[in-house]
Amino acid sequence: MRTIKFPENLRRLRKEKQMTQSQLASLLNVDQRTVSAWENAVAEPSFATLALICDIFGESFDSILSE
Repeated sequence: MRTIKFPENLRRLRKEKQMTQSQLASLLNVDQRTVSAWENAVAEPSFATLALICDIFGESFDSILSE
């Protein structure tokens, strides 16, 4: 069984693209604090937002959610 690692994967992908939380937030039309909450496992994005995140980073749901 795979472990959900979304917060870590989001942070890694964002940094690999040299993107700030604010830049990602702007692309997703959310507040920077929302991106921070996702990266700190305080909140989770909606399914629709998760789909946008996958598109932005060129990743599948499986790869962004799993180890």
